[in-house]
Amino acid sequence: MLRPVTVDQKLQIMDNYEIVGNTKTPTIMLNAEDGKMLIEGRSNPENAREFFQPVIDWLDEYIQHPAERTDLRINLELFNTSSSKYLLEVLRRIRYLADHDHLFNVAWLYEEDDLEMLDTAEAYEMMTGLRFEKISYPEGGEA
Repeated sequence: MLRPVTVDQKLQIMDNYEIVGNTKTPTIMLNAEDGKMLIEGRSNPENAREFFQPVIDWLDEYIQHPAERTDLRINLELFNTSSSKYLLEVLRRIRYLADHDHLFNVAWLYEEDDLEMLDTAEAYEMMTGLRFEKISYPEGGEA
């Protein structure tokens, strides 16, 4: 259950969360201290729930005591349908922060010729009510 963040809450120390990506799963870096978060690579896990539930659990704890600013950077080459559900859940946690006047930025990176990934970003914006910073980069280039 999500609860509003209050200023007088005792700050709690959280561990950062990191997963090294591979050909089926993305790299995920979640830093509680500075609020910097990254989801990058390919997301096609055999069991999306098993892969993403610890991320959602971490975010549920984080939003109770967030950093001063939260910056989420999403740079996915591809993701499957089951991953898209959990990506939406991640973005809903960011929406929760936005609803409680928390500073945030969502940067959605995509290859400049990947219009489907740009359309996907716009669909997530519509579903969440968030505005993303959409950043294109050359095919095969560094984001």
